[in-house]
This record gives sequence, C-alpha cells and structure tokens, in this order.
Amino acid sequence: MSRLDSAIRRLCAQRDCLNAAVADAPEGAFLEVGLGNGRTYNHLREIAPDRDIWVIDRQMNAHPASAPPDALFLCGEADDMLAALHGRIGRKVALAHYDLGVGIEEQDTPLRARMAPLLRDLLAPAALLVANGRFDLFDTIPAPDTVPKDRYFMHRA
Repeated sequence: MSRLDSAIRRLCAQRDCLNAAVADAPEGAFLEVGLGNGRTYNHLREIAPDRDIWVIDRQMNAHPASAPPDALFLCGEADDMLAALHGRIGRKVALAHYDLGVGIEEQDTPLRARMAPLLRDLLAPAALLVANGRFDLFDTIPAPDTVPKDRYFMHRA
C-alpha cells in the first residue's frame, strides 16, 4: 500500500472513530492531544460545537481557521500540559483524541505508555479515548465496522 493510500485510510479511520465517540461520550470537555495543523480539532469543533475542546501541542502550527481559542490551548510538552490541565479541570474529560508520535511503533509505544497515566487522571468515568495506537492501560472497545483492524483505536476509561 502506498503511503498516500495509508494516510487516506488513517484519516478515514480517525474520522469514523471520532464520529462514533462523539455520539457516545458522556458529559464533559473534549481534549485534542497533538494539534498539528488543526484538521482534527476543526472536525471536532464542527461535530461537537457545544463542548469545550482543550488542545495540547508543543507549538501553534494550525491553520488560522482551525486554531483553538487561546484560553483552551496549552503550549508545551504533552506530559507537562496534561498535568497542568488536570490541575485546572480535574477528571472532567469526556473524550480525548491522542495523535502523538512518528508512526514508528518502537518509538510510539513507550510514549503512549508514559502518557497513559496522565490521560487516565483526566478522563471522566466512561470517557472515551480515540488514538492512533493501542493504550494497554485502557479497555479497548470495537471501532466502527468501517475501520480496518488495528488502524485506529478506541478505548473506554
């Protein structure tokens, strides 16, 4: 499979998982870990306009139309920003989308393992975690039927 086809498959899987998660998320804020250029944040804002969507990234690189408000953007290293967010809102995140890493499993797995307890401390009971990799700390739930096996992951807190 070409890298272009793989990217398209990943984005479709990501969208389908997020759409399913938004429909099933309990009350609370949303969290985008890894803003990038803001496409996913923009999608979340469109499908969940009444939710606060917190965003964490090392720097603001989003397209202006896809940038979160300053009050909901935490700029810095993910572990520090997750801890800071916990200090601000506690365990009130109903849906987190995690999209960190470089796409190399040997590098991304230890990063997810390091972030997992920090995410657990933010997720409300029955909250959902949608991610580009498996989190062993959380129960994995089935992704929508449109998502190829092991392409994108959904977890329940």
